[in-house]
Amino acid sequence: MKQKPRFVIFSHNATYDKLHQVATLGMTAAAMGKDVVVVLLFWTIKKLAQGQIDVVDFPPEYGEAADEVSRLLREKKVPRISEMFQEARQVGHFRLIACSAGLEYMGVDPEAVAKNVDEVMGLPAILSLTAGAETTLFI
Repeated sequence: MKQKPRFVIFSHNATYDKLHQVATLGMTAAAMGKDVVVVLLFWTIKKLAQGQIDVVDFPPEYGEAADEVSRLLREKKVPRISEMFQEARQVGHFRLIACSAGLEYMGVDPEAVAKNVDEVMGLPAILSLTAGAETTLFI
């Protein structure tokens, strides 16, 4: 049996614009039949642990435009990041993996993220899992 093409996203940045891209790309790839692995690193782990994965925030350099985009997101009823992750799991093969070193570096208790990810792994296991992916993105 032929293995599904792997689609890997290393998610490092945790502002809404970056997380939205992670969620929509991951959900689309899962719907297209790809084996999707999203690896949460540094700031994404921290935001998830703090229960703020759905907070709509933007980098300061976007200034006033951020308010307009936030308004449009509400008007258009764009799903929350957590909802997109759940939908991705429903439409295909989609996994969230937290890097164990990232938990340590960010001072996050593993229990704070365990219920929101499929697995916590060390970097060697993550690199083995993601080796040979058809697509690899760093966002």
